[in-house]
Amino acid sequence: MEISGTITALVTPFCKDGSIDWPRLAALVDEQVAAGIAGLVPVGTSGESPTLNMEEHGKVIAFVTERVAGRTKIIAGTGGNSTSEAMHLTREAKEMGVDATLQVCPYYNKPSQEGLYRHYMEVAGIGLPIVLYNVPGRTGREIAVDTIARLSKNSGIVAVKEAAGSVTRVSAILDACDITVLCGDDMLTLPMVSVGAKGVISVASNVMPREMCELTAAALRGDMAHARAIHKRLYRLFRDLFIDTNPVPVKAALAMMGKIEEVYRLPLCELTAADSAKLRATLAELSLV
Repeated sequence: MEISGTITALVTPFCKDGSIDWPRLAALVDEQVAAGIAGLVPVGTSGESPTLNMEEHGKVIAFVTERVAGRTKIIAGTGGNSTSEAMHLTREAKEMGVDATLQVCPYYNKPSQEGLYRHYMEVAGIGLPIVLYNVPGRTGREIAVDTIARLSKNSGIVAVKEAAGSVTRVSAILDACDITVLCGDDMLTLPMVSVGAKGVISVASNVMPREMCELTAAALRGDMAHARAIHKRLYRLFRDLFIDTNPVPVKAALAMMGKIEEVYRLPLCELTAADSAKLRATLAELSLV
């Protein structure tokens, strides 16, 4: 399976009562597809997977998959820190017809590298392509380059989302094995693609999908001058979408744009007044509000 381009880590909008806002989710999906996005990740970190219960988790994946109807790839977030839970969610997603799954590094229990290897090999046995997700700032454990190289020998493990904030790791991974690397940080899309990454799993593309598609496409075809120009224009957006914990700022931005209600589930909550004002100013500079 080939994965490249801009893939949106899709938010999960909520109604004022805290329930999932299905009509607004449908509208977000349609907007993303119309913008030419290469794929969608429902129920990743940006989709507030930690605050969705198991039933909601499956319903969101099923809803997005049905709404997309084959128009773009679906890489469902089905990871967990329990191998049995990750396998259960992955089996469900496979039945729903998704294209692949995003498997976060098991968090909090901090397994050894051998434990990580066995975890991913078990999930890969289900037969659905896997994108590994390395994000040590959230999980407390890094997937070592050597472990990625071991896992890459399994044909079902097709890519890694690299969100450790290191361009050097992209080079190290590609030096160690043949696997697709996807950037996991909008700010680093341009430099990571320049050393061999094939795309980005993006938060910013929730807000500006066409522009993120254009940035990534330009970088992939080697038009670095055009990619740099887009990066420069979007720099403040990249910065301010991480002014607080993701997905709080991106949901605040979409609410300011009138696309969703600004509703979170605890322990996530709204931005401070100062941060909200800073984000709104950035959106105004981009003519989004």
